Amino acid sequence: MTAASLVSSTLCFGCKVNQYRHQSKALGGLEAVFSVITPPEVDVEQSKPTPVVYYLSGLTCTDQNFIQKAGACRAAARLNLIIVAPDTSPRGAGIPGEDDSYDFGTGAGFYLNATEEPYRSHYRMYAYVVEELPEVVRELFPSPTGQRLCSITGHSMGGHGALVCALRNPGKYRSVSAFAPIAHPTACPWGQKAFRGYLGSVEAGRVYDATCLVQDASIVKACNLDDILIDQGTADQFWREGQLRADDFVSAARDAGQKVTLRMQEGYDHSYFFVSTFIDDHLEFHAARLRRL
Repeated sequence: MTAASLVSSTLCFGCKVNQYRHQSKALGGLEAVFSVITPPEVDVEQSKPTPVVYYLSGLTCTDQNFIQKAGACRAAARLNLIIVAPDTSPRGAGIPGEDDSYDFGTGAGFYLNATEEPYRSHYRMYAYVVEELPEVVRELFPSPTGQRLCSITGHSMGGHGALVCALRNPGKYRSVSAFAPIAHPTACPWGQKAFRGYLGSVEAGRVYDATCLVQDASIVKACNLDDILIDQGTADQFWREGQLRADDFVSAARDAGQKVTLRMQEGYDHSYFFVSTFIDDHLEFHAARLRRL
């Protein structure tokens, strides 16, 4: 694994906000970038390493959208959380057409491992987020006890990624939440396009569909999540168009015995104005579970 190098660094509410780059094995040797918010009191208690919250962004975004627009540093400092924000896709793969649309290719990796050519060598954001990035983070921020608890959240396509990563990896994440997630991608145009292009069929995408996954009571039992927090704006145009479908996820989860708190936020849209309004609630939700004995 190639060591990460520092690209930029600044301060916000006492937190260090650093961007890093490294050569990614999961992404077929391409350079990957990610950003980290580190609170001022990181690891002040040596026996209780500062936990990590992974944040996954949505379509068209980079690691910087969350860093610059979500206003998470004040809460990160108060709650003593490390926040890690990766990019949304590989960059520079050189695949013809990968920059032609906003909802497929560059900026739209959908947090899956592609199986179809010409994407299978580089479009492996699931492996990057679940396997490689945590190793890079551990190398950059070694824990005094050798491990850090972690949780995961995300927005839109990233909310889809957060739910899928948590449900497919019982015990890896202490908690999961989402902002306006693409919660049933096999049943919406965004997800169907992505699954046909990256995986060859919509049916193949069921293993990356949170609604399909949460239907399995054995997965719910293994994950042992006391609650899943989802915020959804009522003025979200993509909600109205049927792209998000959190209600499908809630219904499937209820049938399988998984509690989900879906908060319909009156008048809010799909933007970072919405995310920044409720980011403190989500970080508090994770902090409470990350520090629960």
